[in-house]
Amino acid sequence: MITIKRIHASLLLLISIAVTIVVTAAEESLPVPRNSDGSVIISGEPGDFVGIWVPVYFVEGRGPTFNFDEVQMKPWARGLYDARQTHDLEPHARCKASGAVRQLLTPYGVEIVDIPELQRIYIFDIGGPHTWREIYMDGRSHPTDFEHSNYGHSIGWWDGDTLVIDSVGYNTEFWFERRGLPHTESAHVIEYYTRTSRDSMAYRFELEDPITYENRVEGTVNLRWSADAELFEYLCQQSNYAPDLMVNQEGQAIGRTSRIVP
Repeated sequence: MITIKRIHASLLLLISIAVTIVVTAAEESLPVPRNSDGSVIISGEPGDFVGIWVPVYFVEGRGPTFNFDEVQMKPWARGLYDARQTHDLEPHARCKASGAVRQLLTPYGVEIVDIPELQRIYIFDIGGPHTWREIYMDGRSHPTDFEHSNYGHSIGWWDGDTLVIDSVGYNTEFWFERRGLPHTESAHVIEYYTRTSRDSMAYRFELEDPITYENRVEGTVNLRWSADAELFEYLCQQSNYAPDLMVNQEGQAIGRTSRIVP
């Protein structure tokens, strides 16, 4: 039997969804903030750069999308991917920094800071590992010799209103996205950040890794501007609830040879 209480709850849900859609439409009608020279401001507005970008999950048709059905994995990669579905021990949830699109797929969002004087852009994690990526905007190329890392080596440039980031040099100590797509140190990622309004950013990535996939992996994420939010103190894995998933019996980090330093 349908009760008055259930009908009331359903109506509140429908109203909430309708309000979200109306507010989203209103926000998307506001223009993209620009500098005096007409260039796009990647975060904030002129003279006010406080705020973060948060992924959109719960608005129909705007959540993260990936071409999973089209991806052709090598046999070893398919086996690793299937194993990850069984144990679900994702490194990001255990305080490990995660590069490319995985950095954006967190409910806490990210802070993007453009420092033209340094010709650098920084993308700060808020939850999880609480670390950051550095993108060189000075026209350099990737080095021929570097140490592979969770964030890789990133160079960027503006293509009109779109920030393009080209990254190589990833290690394999993180998952490329939340479902567990594998990758190797041969991964090459190109990302596209396009601020489409004051409160919206369209993100797209392309991953090529011939050791892992027969074809290109692609995906999109919509980001929402949260103007009043800032970085906050975050303690990852308080009381070390999952030490056995991060270090071995000798106190060494899994996948590394150096000891964990408290």
